Amino acid sequence: MLINPAKKKPSGLNIIIVGCGKVGHTLTERLVREGHDITVVDTSERVIRDTTEIFDVMGIRGNGASLSVLEEAGLQKADLIIAVTGSDELNLLCCTVAKKAGGNLAAIARVRNPDYSKELTYLRQQLGLSMIINPELEAAREIARLLSSPQALTISAFARGHAELVRFRIPAGNRLCGLRIADLNTVFRFDFLVCAVGREGNVRIPDGSFLLAEGDEIMIVASTRDVHRIFESIDMRSQAVRSCMIIGGGKSSYYLAKLLLEQRMEVKIIESNRERCEELSTLLPEAVVICGDGGDEELLKEEGIGTAEAFVPLTGLDEENILLTLYAKRVPGLKTITKINRITFNDVIEGLELGSVVYPKHITAESIIAYVRARQNSIGSNVETLYHLFDNRVEAVEFHVQKDAPVVGVPLAELGRRKRDDMLIACINRGGKIIFPRGQDAIAADDSVIIVTTQTGLSDISDILKPR
Repeated sequence: MLINPAKKKPSGLNIIIVGCGKVGHTLTERLVREGHDITVVDTSERVIRDTTEIFDVMGIRGNGASLSVLEEAGLQKADLIIAVTGSDELNLLCCTVAKKAGGNLAAIARVRNPDYSKELTYLRQQLGLSMIINPELEAAREIARLLSSPQALTISAFARGHAELVRFRIPAGNRLCGLRIADLNTVFRFDFLVCAVGREGNVRIPDGSFLLAEGDEIMIVASTRDVHRIFESIDMRSQAVRSCMIIGGGKSSYYLAKLLLEQRMEVKIIESNRERCEELSTLLPEAVVICGDGGDEELLKEEGIGTAEAFVPLTGLDEENILLTLYAKRVPGLKTITKINRITFNDVIEGLELGSVVYPKHITAESIIAYVRARQNSIGSNVETLYHLFDNRVEAVEFHVQKDAPVVGVPLAELGRRKRDDMLIACINRGGKIIFPRGQDAIAADDSVIIVTTQTGLSDISDILKPR
């Protein structure tokens, strides 16, 4: 059933999104903003109507695995199908049907079941999919990274793991307070670059004269091996946590516990469903699994929240996760990480000072948008990695540079004069060697280059240049 046909207008790629849940909604919002022609498919007429009223998209009510429904959605003209329904099997079937009937069509499926987690590469190759993404697994990886550097608010990996973008808040009385950016070389005795600073709701890419202050959120890029030295240099605890209490026993909890156990961390999971507890005890024999209410204050005290080094609520309710984090923050020195699935009141969440917050839907959206940008525009580069930071006000994009890119061979001192404002060349990955560029350096073909900017929508490395 076709809903809102009048809104369809050609621009960018033709993309079909099957499933209008929280991830589908986020993808629709982001991809519409980037100028693509979107058709959404869902079995709920109410959901379709709500989506088409909010966004300038076309909507089809029906089963996304049905060839007739996909054809009605414009399958023959589509460049990409993204299946993000609540069923892994349906997502794979949607993509398979579309690939068989849609010609040169790219397909992306969301697959969350742990039973498939070891087979994602095989499934992607056998079904001819461009990408299979598991939001819960990716969220668990991000949480595990944060637990390796507890003082960080966010850690974003680039350059195939060789570089990381670290954001943290400057505490009261810290030696960074009152220092100019240009003077940080006296503090950090390794290669680094300050990419952005957030202060009182505003974000800027600072120059060397910028004075740091208490409460600033500072974002620094460094090689992965040097990240721990950032916190050692300013007397903030940097060692990875050794024990973690997880509330909730869902997919995210399983993935996170498995990663932490592999790092030889002590893991305790509190889950209210006895059957799930027994299942987790079998799957994760090295973890301590407690059957009980994770929202029970007495149980949390009894199970050692006062001596744990990290606390991660992963229940299915955002409100419960937030309340548990606020309670846990009363424990001195406890690292807390909050997973939020649905809530969109970003200003309220930021005002609560929860610390590190992980949004699985954003992780999924950014991976897919990076792929879409790479497919849309490959004049002189391809987008490899994409992160939105500071509540989407800053974009960090990694480009793989091709030999015909207009930036190749141009000294950065000259490139700086041609570069658009509010754009920073943060670092260059040259065959695994991380280069923090100086004026005499130049980008070479086959480099990966990380750009940090307050302007969004970069799809090619040439976009950093001012129009002639």
